[in-house]
Amino acid sequence: MNQPAQQQRPPGTEAELTPLADHGETSYRGSGKLTGKVAIITGADSGIGKAVAIAYAREGADVVVSYLSESEDAADTVRWVEDAGRAALDIASDLTDPEHCRDIVRQTVERFGKVDVLVSNAAYQMTRDSLDEIPDEEWDHTLATNLSAFFHLSKAAVPHMPSGGSIITTSSIQGDSPSPKLMPYAMTKAGLASMTGSLAQMLGPSGIRVNAVAPGPIWTPLIPSTMPPEKVEAFGTDTPLGRPGQPAEVAPPFVLLASDEGSYMSGAVIAVTGGKPIL
Repeated sequence: MNQPAQQQRPPGTEAELTPLADHGETSYRGSGKLTGKVAIITGADSGIGKAVAIAYAREGADVVVSYLSESEDAADTVRWVEDAGRAALDIASDLTDPEHCRDIVRQTVERFGKVDVLVSNAAYQMTRDSLDEIPDEEWDHTLATNLSAFFHLSKAAVPHMPSGGSIITTSSIQGDSPSPKLMPYAMTKAGLASMTGSLAQMLGPSGIRVNAVAPGPIWTPLIPSTMPPEKVEAFGTDTPLGRPGQPAEVAPPFVLLASDEGSYMSGAVIAVTGGKPIL
């Protein structure tokens, strides 16, 4: 069943989604894969970040919930982490500011003493029909949020990561199959895949692995807050599986890449696309 046409103001909230997204609240079962680890997750208030936070907590990790301004959604994520018996630290930050990126890491180290896993997941997109409709400020904001933040977060976190640490970013099928109406977003996602390959080689001698997960169309607040209603209604129907994915369906690869089960995986881009191939 497809979602109805709808629209929100950016950045969007979970409560206004119809239907509500599935983050694995009632389905994800942990098995201790991340026991004792500390994970930073940006964009953890909703969508993929929220699903990853729930999964990580149920696998035994303490979780830093980074978000922009969606305090009610973030508080719900914190509740799920704590319900799993793990510690949560929520931090409201604007990732377009490099100092805010560094502050997330600083607060994490002050609270937990280390960073085992960094998930750079927060992103911004906006649908535009033509090049001249893209404001200069929107271009800069998209690059700063999606691409530069990954650099600043990684640079700040690496000195506090032990051998065996894991850095994971959320790329996208858009990095390989760009939609013209999402040009700035698609460009940043291609950049993230490239950075993943570079960092994997750079940090490998330190025992730190770097990977990316490349989702296809996933049902999150980002969609109705950045696309026109008629596009929202058709969202995900062009995949071989014929529907958008749920955030809960993207979380398992993030668990694998953060865990010791992924100990020889680095430099990879894992597709979670409903059947659409990536290069």
